[in-house]
Order: sequence, then C-alpha cells, then structure tokens
Amino acid sequence: MPIPLREQPEPSRAEPHKARRMAEAFGTDAQRYDRARPGYPEALVARIVAGSPGRDVLDVGCGTGIAARQFQAAGCAVLGIEPDARMAELARGHGLRVENSGFEAWQSDGRMFDAVVAAQSWHWVDPAAGALKAAHVLRPGGRLAIFGHVYEPPAEVADPFAAAYRRAAPDSPFSGRPARRPLSLYRAAYEKSADTIRDTGHFDEPEQWQFDWERSYTRDQWLDLLPTTGGLTQLRPEQLAEVLDAVGTAIDSLGGRFTMHYTTPAVTAVRSGTS
Repeated sequence: MPIPLREQPEPSRAEPHKARRMAEAFGTDAQRYDRARPGYPEALVARIVAGSPGRDVLDVGCGTGIAARQFQAAGCAVLGIEPDARMAELARGHGLRVENSGFEAWQSDGRMFDAVVAAQSWHWVDPAAGALKAAHVLRPGGRLAIFGHVYEPPAEVADPFAAAYRRAAPDSPFSGRPARRPLSLYRAAYEKSADTIRDTGHFDEPEQWQFDWERSYTRDQWLDLLPTTGGLTQLRPEQLAEVLDAVGTAIDSLGGRFTMHYTTPAVTAVRSGTS
C-alpha cells in the first residue's frame, strides 16, 4: 500500500545521514572540491534526460554544482538544493539556481519536476523521507536517479594510503577499513536504496544502471582530490600531511601518475500514477 505523500515519516536512525559533522565538512574547502572532484559520465546524464518527461531537474545535495552544470549543458533547467551555504554560494557563482536547505526540510511550494537527481549525495538524506519527498515533487512519469562514483585506486596507491591513515588517525572509524573494498559492497547499498524507493509504493520497479570508465591522475591531481573525501576532511593538518606524503611517494614510484578505474552505479525509478 503506498505511503500517503503528505504523511512523511520521522527521520530514521540509519548511519550516514546522521553523521552531520562529516556531511558539513565538505564545504571547508569548496573551491578545491569543485576543482578536483570528477564529473559524471555523459552517457548517464543523457540517459536520465532521455528517460524523463521534460527538462525540469531538481538536484538534491548539489554541492558546488558539478552534476547540475552537466544537466544544464544538456538543456535542462536545474534547481539545486544544498544544505551547506559555502557550497551553495560557489554553485551560484557558476550561474546555478540554488536554495540553501536539507532536502527533508525543503519546501517545494507546489513546484514540480521531471527528474530528481542525487549525485554522490543521497547517503546524506534520510532514505525513507527522501524517497517520499522525491515522489511528492515529481510529475507522473518523472524520474528519480541516485548515483555516485566507486573509485578504488590500484593497490600500489591504496595500500600505502591505508597504512598511512592507520598511523596518522588510529582512532578514526575509517582506519579499520581495508585498503580496497569490493564493488559488491556498493551495489548492496544501491539495492537498499531501491528497496526504500519500492516501499513508497509511488514508483515503478527500480532499475540499476552501471557505467565504467577510466581517468588518468598525476601525483598533484590525486593529492588535490584526496582532501575532499570523507575520511580526510576532518583530519588535523599534520595528520593530512602524513597521509598525503605517503600517497605522493607511492605515486612517484609509479612514474608520477596512475590510471583510476571508475564505476558509476545508479538506481533509478519512474514516478507512477497520474497525480
């Protein structure tokens, strides 16, 4: 039985979206985030646009507007929702319309969209409330698309990173993680998102997509990106320096650059019904 759209549940106690300190740490250096973080496969953007009834897109947790600019370039009218004022301000500097709010608390004021997208951000949203909110603001036939990157560097880079992280921040919850994690762990997380979407009763059967691609990084490019990742945004300067030094040395041993194999999974579903 569908969950009534006006009866949104209380936020659950699922882990990621409760970690507000980490979620709000990405804006500490918004310029670096915008400069270093990769964009998304053009084939993914094109498939979302082609599978939506129109070009009005709501970007949930738009950050500095990396994905939003790609949808804008594809001919979409994009509205970004971003809880971090620093990230939102930088996105506005790129010419994007952005409202400063968390998705759960954001007021649509009757506005409707053809697609709701979340690029590397849905884990910061309460999953049940988020899926229901997306259904509330999507036109019938509109598409919800949740996607993000899985990027595990080669072992020659990942192993020194993990060892240095354990030395520099032994008390961090990230220090116990293996150097490389299987893609199946990420697929399981997207399957959980599909279950939550399914549970609303307001979407057709969710689909899972996958896009594989590569990018070459120089030493400086990778060391520019690393401080924007969740496990490093909260390290003290001396801890961060120790980790970056170890990774830089590892990349130097590979000739100063390496190739990253990216996978960009997505879970997507079409808003069912006629109203």
